[in-house]
Amino acid sequence: MSEIIATYQLSSNLTNLEKRAEGIALGLTVGSWTNLPSLKQEQLKKHKGRVHSINENGEVKIAYPAVNFSPDIPAILTTVFGKLSLDGKIKLVDLEFSNSLKKHFPGPRFGIEGIRKLTNVYDRPLLMSIFKGVIGRGMNELEDQLRLQALGGVDLVKDDEILFENELTPFDERIIRGKQILEEVYSESGKRTVYAVNLTGKTFELKEKAIRAKELGADALLFNVFTYGLDVLQELREDSNINLPIMAHPSYSGAVVASQEYGVSYGLLLGKLLRYVGADLSLFPSPYGSVAIPKKDALAISHELTQEDESMKKAFPVPSAGIHPGLVPLLFNDFGIESVINAGGGIHGHPRGAHGGGIAFHQAISATIKGESLEEAASNHLELAEALQIWGSVEVINK
Repeated sequence: MSEIIATYQLSSNLTNLEKRAEGIALGLTVGSWTNLPSLKQEQLKKHKGRVHSINENGEVKIAYPAVNFSPDIPAILTTVFGKLSLDGKIKLVDLEFSNSLKKHFPGPRFGIEGIRKLTNVYDRPLLMSIFKGVIGRGMNELEDQLRLQALGGVDLVKDDEILFENELTPFDERIIRGKQILEEVYSESGKRTVYAVNLTGKTFELKEKAIRAKELGADALLFNVFTYGLDVLQELREDSNINLPIMAHPSYSGAVVASQEYGVSYGLLLGKLLRYVGADLSLFPSPYGSVAIPKKDALAISHELTQEDESMKKAFPVPSAGIHPGLVPLLFNDFGIESVINAGGGIHGHPRGAHGGGIAFHQAISATIKGESLEEAASNHLELAEALQIWGSVEVINK
């Protein structure tokens, strides 16, 4: 029988984990069992949740029959963690999908291989940058930023997640003029840069807006998935008229994942579920930036996005926040080549501007791949030397 197995972390102080686990299994499925007559038990047997396993640290696994819910994320999350999320200290750590259930989820349309094909970069982590300080400014400022970032060799550029529809930099205009700028840079340098425009607005207008973005020549979409819902991202992914890479921003997810005792785990929400519903790239705080999360959680996200799965493509992990060239060896050591290095201030704050910032990152990436220290590389590369003078570097401790 098809089922989904939910892993929970309960308080280890509970005196009777077995009773608590059985209460969850029944409470989220048939409600009660021992008080039911034999005939009712037989009728409801296929709907009954079961305790899969319990360990002494308070980790409990419950199996829920797939016959209980429709094969969509809202139904699944309501089943395994709906009212239970309100019931004291309990955290949803993982969900194990049966193969038959997993078939209902598309996974990334492009994935790591598709994004690499778009950028024509196959032998290193990708480099991404962010528009900074464009709220209240017009298209000229946005164009200047985009041009400088592209000339610096950045592979992907994304809108700020708080850049919504506005009169100064309208959605359609950002796509049209952004495309013109990037085509000009490509003609000059031969370097292809992908621009992700922020898809925003009322939920029921998003698909039409995304289709228009595709028709106008957009490269990719940035999407604040957690203020809309995972199911909305899946709708965008499955619409063949959109057919654009989707970059999932973690905005608002901290309200769900940050606590060690409540909510959902980082790896499940920002890793597995985002990949299942179709994100091609998942942004999340790095373990050592300005908005850091525990390293084990960041690595769990990356693992869920990139582990082998025959049923769906891999998605790019994008550790973010406070990233500068001096962190490149650490990023490479922890997240490997199948990752995206994402920087805002670490590119724009360079003494030579975004152009110099992009070059400094490439110098750091090249040195790291060669096994050369950043200090050695800086002796021959001015942009990297200037970056290290501002931000310094972090020593990598071998695993």
